[in-house]
Amino acid sequence: MKENKDSEAFRWLIQAKRDLDDAEYSKKGERHNLACFLAQQSAEKALKAYLFFKGAEEVWGHSVAELSHNSSDFDNRFIELGKTAASLDKYYIPTRYPNGLPGGIPSDAFIKEDADLAIRIANKVIGLVDSIIEF
Repeated sequence: MKENKDSEAFRWLIQAKRDLDDAEYSKKGERHNLACFLAQQSAEKALKAYLFFKGAEEVWGHSVAELSHNSSDFDNRFIELGKTAASLDKYYIPTRYPNGLPGGIPSDAFIKEDADLAIRIANKVIGLVDSIIEF
């Protein structure tokens, strides 16, 4: 059983790292809305990796805030991290859908500073999860 649990956690963490790498790549290409979304995705997947590592059979939802809260049931470090990481949730819908914004389109609404911040926060999430799981 442990092997399957760790295997699933590993798969999610590897994809989280790949999404973060893709966020960096998108930022360099000035696709700031996509970089923000991918940063949110990387944090979400890293938190799911942690929850699988802790024995979750299923992990649902896309909210970094909620996943951080769920993770804090096992480790108090996720309480403080969640206060910052929760801000990534604002990049889940508005970075992709024009109707997620009051006007304009996502590709015009997000700037380099948004991408920098999102990537920095996602790095913190992955860093904590990676230090705990230690594959």
